[in-house]
Amino acid sequence: MGDGRWRAGGRALFRVIAVWAVSTLTMLTLAGLLPEFQLQSDDGDSFTRTALTAAWGAGVFGLLTALVWPVVVRALLLVPALILGLLVFFLNGSLLLIALWLTPDGRGAADPETAVVVAAVMSAVASATSTALAVRDDNAYRRRLSRLADRRRRRRGDDGGRSGPPGTVFLQLDGVGHDVLRHAADRGVMPTVASWVGATHRLTPWRTDWSSQTGSSQLGILHGSNHDVPAFRWYEKERGRVVVSNRPSSAVELQRRAIERTGDGGLLTVDGASRGNLFSGGADQLALVLSMAARRGRANRSRAGYFAYFSDPANAVRTAMSFVAEVGREIGQSTRARLRGDRPRVGRGGLYPFIRAFATVVERDVVVAAVIGDMLAGRTAVYADLVAYDEVAHHSGPHSKDAERVLERLDRSLALIAKVAEHAPRTYRIVLLSDHGQSPGETFAGAYGLTLKDLVRAGCGLPVSRRAGRSRSGAEARDAARHALRTVLHVPLDEEGGEERPPHGSDPIVLASGNLALISFPDVPGRMSREEIDRRHPALLSTLANHPGIGFLLVHSEQHGSVVMGRDGALTPVPDLKDGDGGPLADFGPGAADAVRRTDTFPHVADIMVNSMHDPKDGSVHAFEEQIGSHGGLGGEQSQPFLLSPFDVTPPVGVGQELIGAEQVHRVLRRWLRECQGPQVPIRTPEITRPGGQEQEGTPASGHPLPDPHV
Repeated sequence: MGDGRWRAGGRALFRVIAVWAVSTLTMLTLAGLLPEFQLQSDDGDSFTRTALTAAWGAGVFGLLTALVWPVVVRALLLVPALILGLLVFFLNGSLLLIALWLTPDGRGAADPETAVVVAAVMSAVASATSTALAVRDDNAYRRRLSRLADRRRRRRGDDGGRSGPPGTVFLQLDGVGHDVLRHAADRGVMPTVASWVGATHRLTPWRTDWSSQTGSSQLGILHGSNHDVPAFRWYEKERGRVVVSNRPSSAVELQRRAIERTGDGGLLTVDGASRGNLFSGGADQLALVLSMAARRGRANRSRAGYFAYFSDPANAVRTAMSFVAEVGREIGQSTRARLRGDRPRVGRGGLYPFIRAFATVVERDVVVAAVIGDMLAGRTAVYADLVAYDEVAHHSGPHSKDAERVLERLDRSLALIAKVAEHAPRTYRIVLLSDHGQSPGETFAGAYGLTLKDLVRAGCGLPVSRRAGRSRSGAEARDAARHALRTVLHVPLDEEGGEERPPHGSDPIVLASGNLALISFPDVPGRMSREEIDRRHPALLSTLANHPGIGFLLVHSEQHGSVVMGRDGALTPVPDLKDGDGGPLADFGPGAADAVRRTDTFPHVADIMVNSMHDPKDGSVHAFEEQIGSHGGLGGEQSQPFLLSPFDVTPPVGVGQELIGAEQVHRVLRRWLRECQGPQVPIRTPEITRPGGQEQEGTPASGHPLPDPHV
């Protein structure tokens, strides 16, 4: 035992010396290449003296990054994550300047810009050297993970065995549809997933609700209820506010409503961790959880994952360099798409390259590292969302080469997590799932020359932009409005502007959620009826229902109850809706009728619910946003996510049955947790107290650095 410790200590000392030597050589090389970086006095020094200066500077820089960096990162936790990622280079350069200032006789000097470059190169070389040495020692990585696991077990008072009940890791690949995953596995794009399907895991498709987007699906999966979530964004008349699922204030309110409806805190209330999600799921261990981002103080642990990851300077520099590389990759890919004249295509300039890099690099690295830490800590249930594919597919297309490359990198992350599971203090079952898919297609504005908002305004007889007014759709809608206003309401032309105006009412609010749109009239309390809409805007509903880019409308009728409107004014009462019978939902696949019926019962269903057309031949839809890969409504692959579960848990559904809706997925996942752990008692979150006023007490999140997900 003692000899083993001496050997391990000797190898660790050797690695430190080797990294120090390589860093010294790197500093000498950079001093020779960069004129603004010097390690000599103005009179010149011997090579030996210069080498000693380099060794001193490299050593001090290494100590500063090991000791000072974690403190600096913790101090900057309140800085937005995107800015923190960009500050990495500046912080590292500052540490190098301090190291040069501390060299003997002040021989080291560099301009601030040069210091940033030198620090980045030295950190990257040192990290690569350390990794290479670990690779040469074929058991180094295993020992490192084992030491981390042992340390965490001692803190938790565990005995170090793996005989306890298994834990469960739920990994959500945001936006990856069932068919996309199947094809990626079959074509070798995702070899890790391919090795699971049919060998250790079963692949099950499931069907989303009408609102096929993360806000609705993840709320249902984590909290057991997505009742009254009609879309990604919607207008609530009684509060006069727009709810947007990815706003912190909206996310915390949606989570509160779900907890109030179900009566328990969520899927992860028993020793759980939530990573990179919109909602906490009742977990105490949080990182990058949107519903907790609006909270302040010690109760908000959502930024702990950033500290745990960026406190390691090698991680920080590598992620920052990958961030810059991803920005360059996106600029190159979008430029090539523009030169090739790819269609459909949307704008990918402005801040988008940085947003993409944050989603595909920074968030992925932090979330993966947090999951690794959770497994080494032996937590019972972990739910993590990896959003990289969803972000790229929106702008490049769900079947594009750009999105395929993201799937390759995500597969490597899955392989790392599976490897780390071998070193965890308990066995882990890895469940892979998605919250929705994506459907391709030209945008509504790209296909018809005007936005849905302009079409609605034209149908209401309101002014529209010149570009929209000159489009065929805009002209037809304006002509329909003119005709309706003249013949039905007898409204004369406006002598000043030549435009007809509706006799009363405020401008409609039009909110897009992929290929689903919600139209609300804020001056009318409650749900506005079809008859009232026709009285105010007699051309609006027919203009929308007969537009080739729109599939169907859902409105409420005083005479017939809620109805679905199709072409040529066809009305189908919601109770009579059927799938695939030639009716208004014939092109939208199985389950569309039930999904529409369920949404119709929501208190905040819009005055007019608009779903775009869907071409069943190629699966295309028209997003009402600037997205050529979209989700949010009915039509195509967006409604067909997947669930990849181990064979050692019970099948999600029985033979011949279908898995329908996020709430049913929640019940399946909860059942699997019970199978692993036995019956679980729901624990309410601090926002919802138990009878008697007792609240759940939190356990501080670990602030210890986590393993590097790039290793």
